[in-house]
Amino acid sequence: MAERGVDVSALPKEVRDQLAELELELSEGDITQKGYEKKRVKLLAPFLSQTPSGDSGLQSNQQGSSPSVNAVQDPAVEPAAGPSTSTSSGRCRRSHRSGGARDDRYRSDIHTEAVQAALAKHKEQKMALPMPTKRRSAYVQSPVDNCTPPDTSSASEDESSLHHQASMSEVPGQSLQSPDSWINRSLQGSSTSSSASSTLSHGEGKAQPSALADVLAHARIENSIIPPDVTSSAAQERAPRVDLPPNAPVRGMSRGQSRSSMMDTADGVPVSSRVSTKIQQLLNTLKRPKRPPLREFFMDDSEEIVEVPQPDPNTPKPEGRQIIPVKGEPLGVVSNWPPALQAALARWGATQAKSPALTTLDITGKPLYTLTYGKLWTRSVKLAYTLLNKLGTKAEPVLKPGDRVALVYPNSDPGMFWVAFYGCLLAEVIPVPIEVPLSRKDAGSQQIGFLLGSCGVGLALTSEVCLKGLPKTPNGEILQFKGWPRLKWVVTDSKYLTKPSKDWQPHIPTANNDIAYIEYKASKEGTVMGVAVSKVAMLTHCQALTQACNYSEGETLVNVLDFKKDMGLWHGVLTSVMNRIHTVSVPYAVMKACPMSWVQRVHLHKARVALVKCRDLHWAMMAHREQRDVSLASLRMLIVADGANPWSVSSCDAFLNVFQIHGLKPEVICPCATSPEAMTVAIRRPGVPGAPLPARAILSMAGLSHGVIRVNTEDKNSALTVQDVGHVMPGALMCIVKPDGPPQLCKTDEIGEIVVNSRAGGTMYYGLPGVTKNTFEVIPVNSSGAPIGEIPFVRSGLLGFVGPGSLVFVVGKIEGLLMVSGRRHNADDLVATALAVEPVKTVYRGRIAVFSVTVFYDERIVIVAEQRPEASEEDSFQWMSRVLQAIDSIHQVGLYCLALVPANTLPKTPLGGIHVSETKQHFLEGNLHPCNILMCPHTCVTNLPKPRQKQPVGVGPASIMVGNLVAGKRIAQAAGRDLGLIEDQDLVRKLCMWPTMMHQFLTEALQWRAQTDPDHTLFVLLNAKGTAVCAATCVQLHKRAEKIAAALSERGSLNTGDNVVLLYPPGIDLIASFYGCLYAGCVPVTVRPPHPQNLTATLPTVRMIIDVSKAACILTTQNLMKILRSKEAAAAVNIKTWPTIIDTDDLPRKRPPQIYKPPTAEMLAYLDFSVSTTGMLTGVKISHAAVSALCRSIKLQCELYSSRQIAICLDPYCGLGFVLWCLCSVYSGHQSILIPPMELETSLPLWLSTLSQYRIRDTFCSYSVMELCTKGLGTQTEALKLRGVNLSCVRSCVVVAEERPRLALTQSFSKLFKDLGLSPRAVSTAFGSRVNLAICLQGTTGPDPSIVYVDMKSLRHDRVRLVERGAPQSLPLMESGTILPGVRVIIVNPETRGPLGDSHLGEVWVNSPHSASGYYTIYGEESLQADHFNTRLSFGDPQTLWARTGYLGFVRRTELLDASGDRHDALFVVGSLDETLELRGLRYHPIDIETSVSRAHRSIAESAVFTWTNLLVVVSELCGSEQDALDLVPLVTNVVLEEHHLVVGVVVIVDPGVIPINSRGEKQRMHLRDSFLADQLDPIYVAYNM
Repeated sequence: MAERGVDVSALPKEVRDQLAELELELSEGDITQKGYEKKRVKLLAPFLSQTPSGDSGLQSNQQGSSPSVNAVQDPAVEPAAGPSTSTSSGRCRRSHRSGGARDDRYRSDIHTEAVQAALAKHKEQKMALPMPTKRRSAYVQSPVDNCTPPDTSSASEDESSLHHQASMSEVPGQSLQSPDSWINRSLQGSSTSSSASSTLSHGEGKAQPSALADVLAHARIENSIIPPDVTSSAAQERAPRVDLPPNAPVRGMSRGQSRSSMMDTADGVPVSSRVSTKIQQLLNTLKRPKRPPLREFFMDDSEEIVEVPQPDPNTPKPEGRQIIPVKGEPLGVVSNWPPALQAALARWGATQAKSPALTTLDITGKPLYTLTYGKLWTRSVKLAYTLLNKLGTKAEPVLKPGDRVALVYPNSDPGMFWVAFYGCLLAEVIPVPIEVPLSRKDAGSQQIGFLLGSCGVGLALTSEVCLKGLPKTPNGEILQFKGWPRLKWVVTDSKYLTKPSKDWQPHIPTANNDIAYIEYKASKEGTVMGVAVSKVAMLTHCQALTQACNYSEGETLVNVLDFKKDMGLWHGVLTSVMNRIHTVSVPYAVMKACPMSWVQRVHLHKARVALVKCRDLHWAMMAHREQRDVSLASLRMLIVADGANPWSVSSCDAFLNVFQIHGLKPEVICPCATSPEAMTVAIRRPGVPGAPLPARAILSMAGLSHGVIRVNTEDKNSALTVQDVGHVMPGALMCIVKPDGPPQLCKTDEIGEIVVNSRAGGTMYYGLPGVTKNTFEVIPVNSSGAPIGEIPFVRSGLLGFVGPGSLVFVVGKIEGLLMVSGRRHNADDLVATALAVEPVKTVYRGRIAVFSVTVFYDERIVIVAEQRPEASEEDSFQWMSRVLQAIDSIHQVGLYCLALVPANTLPKTPLGGIHVSETKQHFLEGNLHPCNILMCPHTCVTNLPKPRQKQPVGVGPASIMVGNLVAGKRIAQAAGRDLGLIEDQDLVRKLCMWPTMMHQFLTEALQWRAQTDPDHTLFVLLNAKGTAVCAATCVQLHKRAEKIAAALSERGSLNTGDNVVLLYPPGIDLIASFYGCLYAGCVPVTVRPPHPQNLTATLPTVRMIIDVSKAACILTTQNLMKILRSKEAAAAVNIKTWPTIIDTDDLPRKRPPQIYKPPTAEMLAYLDFSVSTTGMLTGVKISHAAVSALCRSIKLQCELYSSRQIAICLDPYCGLGFVLWCLCSVYSGHQSILIPPMELETSLPLWLSTLSQYRIRDTFCSYSVMELCTKGLGTQTEALKLRGVNLSCVRSCVVVAEERPRLALTQSFSKLFKDLGLSPRAVSTAFGSRVNLAICLQGTTGPDPSIVYVDMKSLRHDRVRLVERGAPQSLPLMESGTILPGVRVIIVNPETRGPLGDSHLGEVWVNSPHSASGYYTIYGEESLQADHFNTRLSFGDPQTLWARTGYLGFVRRTELLDASGDRHDALFVVGSLDETLELRGLRYHPIDIETSVSRAHRSIAESAVFTWTNLLVVVSELCGSEQDALDLVPLVTNVVLEEHHLVVGVVVIVDPGVIPINSRGEKQRMHLRDSFLADQLDPIYVAYNM
């Protein structure tokens, strides 16, 4: 590495050429970095000993000494602090990488050094960022070529093409650094499962995943260690829905301890789990202090979410005096200047007909044809005549003077364009040049349509070749492009034009204020507007350019720019004709094939002026070794069109370094600043040979971000070197005004927007008067707000300042401005920094887009780059982490998102640059399809509200009870009507036969019904075809129950009170065996049978319930008995230890010796086991008294009599589903039509057609059933109608659930089936919990369920604030059904246990005769029983015993009246207390976050959230292709931040059906969490947000 002293310029020419060749090979990826190093050292070895050591620094880069604005810049810029030897050698090498791959507009050695220094600092800290986890198939890379559009003119305005990588390549010494600093060893060690985060061994080779990985890679949730339980009430491709209890046996957990014990499982995850290691890394990363100090955080006010941060007193402020407008030199009057531009053409066409006007090149760079002024004039006249006289008829011409016409010509055909443009001017129609549309999906083509529409264009001129190439419909018509008006296409080739008659002459008036042409311009948001230029402005602009550039007749000009707009049009088409200049037009396609072509043209034609962009300088340097004998000595002006880009300095310097030996003079380089609205703003005049070159400004980036000019002195890393763009144009007046707010004049040391007053500027945005006023009619005001004069200025969209000697400096454009937390950053500056981070391995052709998106009240910066096809995952991730660090150090701003997309997939501008607004659109719509993404919301979102501090728990003086008021609020309590006495007349008549014990035991009710009304059918079971496969009358049920009781006492040898498990599919056998158990004095336990196709997942749950309930016997069917004893079952559980199994299919006709009658109603009737959403298996004890009280309550609420029919489509194994299926009919005598939910999987319309066929008034279903019908039948309502399905009979359709009502689902169901006659008032919900199976049930008498809109911000603080529908941050909630008779509820603070007012969210406590009597667990947890089933309020009414439901809710008194005429109190259930997430001191309900997430992208099928170590984890099921997976990450992060003010820690994308859902359709989030932490989800992608 001793080559630091070599001065390349002193080396022999052949060595220099070999070095340049080497650079090119590296930049094009033909050689590795290592190979490059070796060859380079070898080449330089002979010269090393001769050169004196010392740091030549960057002298060769600077043009002479360059004093900055207020200070002198030392030409040899000091090296960045503390570089290693390798760094300095790299720096030296870079300082004279003249002939090689020096990059285009963003290339700056000083800046690259700064980036290296910044990264070196970070390297010392050794931060380990967790790398995202990817499934192999998600690595899909689109091949580089398949996305490239047809190449009429592709490549880039800023194309960055031709290998940014090499030139930006970071110091080789650093690129070899060990990867430990990026990826922690612990992570490498645990690279299990299907992830692709394989171990790094110095960036080469992949480590083999362990054997465990192979096992886990194929593991799905079904074979997780957790024993699940089955059902399948769901269709879709979701795995059978399983109720998954925890690994541990049953815990009856107290609510207080529940969350902490859940957390233990997280810590209990084996350390080798890759997921938790990564999360640990993420936490370590997040522990770093955030850049903004905490005082900038916002207080969360209930009205305003975020406040404006307090300004920092140390912010630099402008201190200069107010700027005085700068005047350009007067515009001279030259006698022979034409009165109009067409007049100039007419003059040259007549007097200098043989003089060449335009030479065009073919694709190889050879001259194709030369258009003389004579030909140009005659063809333009012919076209003008044809346009005015030959389209349409004399009476109705198609075109009239003043009409707008689109000009559609490819970049390779300037000749046709010139004729068309001048033909339009002569016909006095207004040309609107646009790009050639290549396909229907062109980037920005819709906006071009907007332009054509706003300009009222109906006619397009084009060439025959171009017309043939346009996309066509199958029958040969030109495609109607998206958003375009209907166009008539006219071909302008000479053979189609008509020669005008002798007497016809075009009308050439003196230039006036009529519009001459319209130039298109795209705004930052991507809208395309037309800037109208008047005839006088066009002429004046040509005169001003002629004076400023000193053009003279007969000169030759080489133009590389797009001739349709901007400088290419103004110099290369308009000013050139005014001065009879010969223009040589070099099309873009030639530049791609032969980058030196423009230099060769200058050499061959001895051109005096060349018109280029920085990328052309860059490309010429890269290719210059191919050309030994070119001379640029003839050039008097090399106009750099994008010289206003601050990053153009290095390209200009480097070009000069290389071509000075080819005769290029330093003073001919003339950067200029332009904008479509103000046209040319400033241009550097050609210098006098030998005169000192203009100064450079070396500015502090920190100052620039605050909008002030400060010479950079202290931190060399964040300096920006800017070159001037010369002086104001002749005849113009310029000011600098504040870019936002009123146009107030800036101070001299302040950056502002340049505004210009001149006759040579645009006049308006055509057809858009509103936007025009704001841009073209600006009157600057002074500091007191008074206008400084009458004359209007035009906004240029350029940001800059006026330096010493009235030189104009531009530091950026308004459209590249990113305002983050009140500071300005320039997109180009960020691109430059990102490119300075070793992109060789990662970024494809340096293609990087930077834009900002507004998320949570501030702009957030997003960087998207194209990734090289061969880049490895590790390289890409490492590059992204380093870009983060570099931008953080240099610009002091956090990135929100960094994405890498496959090469060639970003939308392109017509010249191949990146179409930024379209890229932003793709990003926001989730259509970007990145192959790598890194989100950093934790780092850059600093305006979150302050976390809430919990108030100390305690009953304070504020909670004074006054009658029914708590501290001025009504106590939140409500009650159903009284259970009262018997009001059922037909029962009263039969009372003589059934004494007062009637409602104590169901067994007696059944016996009584079997005697009094034996043939009344109680149950009908339907199959998938809708036919009744089985029915049971009162007497049949009674007799069957007797047979079962007899079998139990005989074969089971059971004692009274023994538990018996009932294992049946949904049907009448289940009901009969339930009553059989009661007749025998046993306690039935209903259990869902295992799924025969999925025994490994579902049988363990059956086993667990059997073990936990200590069942003495199992009643089941023959089929299920075989399954329990099968080989497959033996693989899942120990089948040798089953209790006695009795098959009830063929029982002998025997009666039990007696029917058991319990001594008291408090005796246990049955056990109800269920798996909660948190994964807890809980069994509750239901007494006989509770059963009859519940049945009576439901009978009253739903008005059930023996003459009624109800339809039930529910799982009959637990909760209210079981009660309705098995118990209510026997009590009330109504007929129940039973529809097993699993039958709907084979016949979706079964439930609805049953309702219609049997004219059912009341039906009960689950959310799963409703969802199946909504998703599966939504499109088939017409077909159902034709089949005669009519739902007008349905009076109430009740969804049975233990959760917040799913309003969106019930409303879609009502809307969808309204056409079938379903009343919108029919659908309602019920609510029950473990401690009380039915608290609310809509029934038939109460008022309709009410819907309220609550403020989500308040809800997080446990407050209930009602807002209007559609208010921001509002959440619609539906009442959970009318409270059942005999039930009282009260809302209680779960911590203090004191009653709450009705504006509070609290736990719902219930008091009712049908509450369960306690948990049935293997431990005698008395404390828990007391806490959940028999608990008292801490004050108020300490006598009543309440049961705690574990659900949060509130009570609201509505305006509606209930049956008794009082105002109705509605209970709203918000969510389960165990499921709530406590984040930042606030309480969140997972369902709210999940609803937002599911709305974020069309490919999200289902989502679930949980927390782990205070990180929010979002799991989303992807229903689209795996390429969409990474699109979801930013959208999910955005929506949660916007709507819930939370930063997502981890985003996990999984396959459909991975989120476990139990039989009631509820998500099992705790199981999901355990599977995630145990690395069993086989995710498609896991993103760890920084």
